Amino acid sequence: MASVEEAKQTMAMNLAEKTGRSLEEWVAITRQTGLAKHGEFMKYLKGEHSLSHGYANFIALESLAAAEPEDQQALDLVTKQYAGDKLALRPIYEAILEKINSFGDDIEISPKKAYVSIRRKKQFCIIQPSTSRRLDIGINLKNISPTDRLEPSGSFNAMVSHRVRMHSISDLDDELLGWLKLAYEEA
Repeated sequence: MASVEEAKQTMAMNLAEKTGRSLEEWVAITRQTGLAKHGEFMKYLKGEHSLSHGYANFIALESLAAAEPEDQQALDLVTKQYAGDKLALRPIYEAILEKINSFGDDIEISPKKAYVSIRRKKQFCIIQPSTSRRLDIGINLKNISPTDRLEPSGSFNAMVSHRVRMHSISDLDDELLGWLKLAYEEA
């Protein structure tokens, strides 16, 4: 299994071959736009430069890493959340962010120590790696009764009304996306 650094190097080499620009050139291009958020970088790179989601995500993450110390601290918080035995949950987190970012370009991603807060005008969900095998999605929903899957948040987090437990990317289905979209629209 390749290390994270080896995977990044491979992706950077492939990026240069496919696009004719190095990672450093892409980071410089994105930093010159004045954009500051992951979703903004993604939209710009995919829309203006027709990059694939994977390359756009890679450049966006590297652009954020090259950002101001405050932005770097936020990125470090996410890296720490998905370190060690929780590393396998990172692709699920990335898939959730990709779907949520498709709701609109007014989304703010705000990493905290133990979870990531997703906001519009107000927080509408959180993403938390709770165990080495499970992510919890906290969702703020008004007037929605809990179900077996859409649990009341209980002691999970007082900042959200409901929780959905995720064990794999396949748990990110139309039902969950519907709840997330409704929470986004209510925020």
